[in-house]
Amino acid sequence: MFRIGIVGTGAIGKEIARAIDSGIVPAKLEAIWDRDEEEAKSFAATLKSKPKVLPLKELVEESNFVVEAASQAAVKEVGIAALGAGRSVMIMSVGALADKELLERLRSLAKNCHCSIYVPSGAVCGLDGVKSASIARIDTVTITTRKPREGLRGAPFIVKNNIDIDKITEPTTIYTGPASVAIKEFPANVNVAASLSLVGIGFDRTIVNVVVDPTIKRNIHEIEVKGEFGELKTHVENVPSGFNPKTSYLAALSAIATLKQVCEPLKIGT
Repeated sequence: MFRIGIVGTGAIGKEIARAIDSGIVPAKLEAIWDRDEEEAKSFAATLKSKPKVLPLKELVEESNFVVEAASQAAVKEVGIAALGAGRSVMIMSVGALADKELLERLRSLAKNCHCSIYVPSGAVCGLDGVKSASIARIDTVTITTRKPREGLRGAPFIVKNNIDIDKITEPTTIYTGPASVAIKEFPANVNVAASLSLVGIGFDRTIVNVVVDPTIKRNIHEIEVKGEFGELKTHVENVPSGFNPKTSYLAALSAIATLKQVCEPLKIGT
């Protein structure tokens, strides 16, 4: 049985932990960790399995599969610790992988230590189609993310440019540019653009549009891909997480589905 350790007990980390604890994922929740240790201990006490609360090094030693659900800043430390110890890792804060040097280092570690890096689809659909299309030529990839005010409040781009989103009364595009920049400017909002970049044509050629839309209550992601295969369009309207409006509930469900696939013998999808 897989013994899973989770780093980060925010909205997504808790959803994943509950899924393992309830048996949805056929694995054992061995340990959890969060920089807020008291929060981690308090949350662990609510679970039937009563996972250990351990710092990263010990968590890795006790587990044989590690989930990063903390932040982009934590990916390097968690990824190197897990992969270096021969543990496969699932990365939720995939925007960190826009750092080419970090991505290659983690890939090299995974290859040399005979383990794997898993990146869930997140809050979008259609990544299997993009992955298939990338075997041939892809010409353009565009993702448009529409979110209500609360979903974008506090983003570095908004703060830096002194954008008063409370004064925006109609759908307004506040950013258009490459995913490599968008991921830094909206670190809590466009992780989906990172996943799309990894399976498609890269962070510099994938174009991201970010729209503040006070008329909606859901997080909307629209993907458009053109290439030798033809054209692909997807539209997803996500219910925001009840714990964090910047995160879509589907992102947590995607992580849980990925873990189920890791733990089960039947693998479906590209």
